[in-house]
Amino acid sequence: MADKTILVVEDEAAIREMLVMALERGGFAVREAGDAVEAESSIADQLPDLVLLDWMLPGASGVELARRLRRDDYSRELPIIMLTARGEEEDKVRGLESGADDYVVKPFSPRELLARINALLRRSGVEDEEPLRFEGLVLDPAGHRVSADGSPLEMGPTEYRLLHFFMSHPERVFSRAQLLDRVWSRGTYVEERTVDVHIRRLRKALEEQGYDRFVQTVRGAGYRFSVQG
Repeated sequence: MADKTILVVEDEAAIREMLVMALERGGFAVREAGDAVEAESSIADQLPDLVLLDWMLPGASGVELARRLRRDDYSRELPIIMLTARGEEEDKVRGLESGADDYVVKPFSPRELLARINALLRRSGVEDEEPLRFEGLVLDPAGHRVSADGSPLEMGPTEYRLLHFFMSHPERVFSRAQLLDRVWSRGTYVEERTVDVHIRRLRKALEEQGYDRFVQTVRGAGYRFSVQG
């Protein structure tokens, strides 16, 4: 599972450090968050391959965060393993019902945790994500990379999410409100004209090879991604 990124959401620094060390030894890239707000910001910036989520967090709990992630189209399929000291069956059921895919009770061995992570990543199909291709434009979800005619393209995280959504739903027209709901959906207020700004940035990233023509304005309706003129 090389090159896979795990987001560790744990408020106790000593436990977080132990988890980071174990995961890095296991070959993963690791990002850290100490609470739900930090975690949501990190996920919004770039989707990790899996989240290790502590049940007890300051502010919003891990259970609340898992529910929010599952309600959001952007993070709905994100694999989540809940970490907790609660070992009762009722607590396990509550954790799984919140949207967690697996549940590990503290204390646990790093070896067990790595085995659970690798098993969940295999079940989630992270290794099998196929690149999206339209002519010479290629978006690789597993590597989080975009290329045009073999050359890598640089774009911001919002433009990447926009392009991923468009390429996953070609030939369909989406209003600005729908794009805000499906691409942003971070629980923060964003004006509809913000969509136009990011559409312009996306087109600029694609224009050198001429693929900006794929991102089309449909007058009075919104935008669509189409290889047809």
